[in-house]
Amino acid sequence: MSCCTSSSDQLVFYDIAAGSPIHPHAPNPWKARYALNFKRANFTTKWVDLSEVKSTRMSLGVAPVRFFANGEPFYTFPLLKDGSTILGDSFGIAVHVDKKYPDSPSLFKHSIGLYAAFNAHIDTVFTAGAQLCAASMPFSPETEEKCKAEFCRRAGVKSYDELIVHGEAKKKVKDAFQAAIGEAAKYFKFSEGPFIGGKEPDYADMIVGGWLMFYCTTIPGDWEDIRGWHGGVWGRLHDALKPYRGEW
Repeated sequence: MSCCTSSSDQLVFYDIAAGSPIHPHAPNPWKARYALNFKRANFTTKWVDLSEVKSTRMSLGVAPVRFFANGEPFYTFPLLKDGSTILGDSFGIAVHVDKKYPDSPSLFKHSIGLYAAFNAHIDTVFTAGAQLCAASMPFSPETEEKCKAEFCRRAGVKSYDELIVHGEAKKKVKDAFQAAIGEAAKYFKFSEGPFIGGKEPDYADMIVGGWLMFYCTTIPGDWEDIRGWHGGVWGRLHDALKPYRGEW
């Protein structure tokens, strides 16, 4: 959360409580968390167990913004409550806080539409490695079995072990992931780094950075390989975003 926590206009950021001790890990909440900290927003985090995310979102009357392939609503976080306004997706949160705090540097150097398209593209390529994370997802101990059962239901498998890749199967997933994000690495081709646009970050870096935090926190054993791929662009970006991670 931010260092400022006493103001009456404090924002409430809803994030997924996972692991012991609790720590943020999911990519979309991380995109929003980076944006909030970059804008020096006055917010506090409300942690909600993964098993209660759907009921919390429904109780607040926030419609889903994502759907499974079969059309089933996917109730997930983040959420941001600003008075009577509740934002229900990471991109909308970034746009909202950018307008709310105009005195700090803008998150958007180009058109909002360009960032929206970039966000969709990054989500597509970075999900290519998501199966690598199944073995070490940071579930809360009290609800781990319940959450695993829900993952199995979504995937249409009987056992959570079926979602975990090992050996040669894992290598194939990892190689495919490296190739997929190689397309995104091209965005750094004309940059002095460490950010996509050069020396200063914007929301595009936080979109990528959210995914990098996901892999950093869920597959630490493979993270050192990932951060070095494509000339080390991922590791340099991840390290450069450290000042905007804040506390929780």
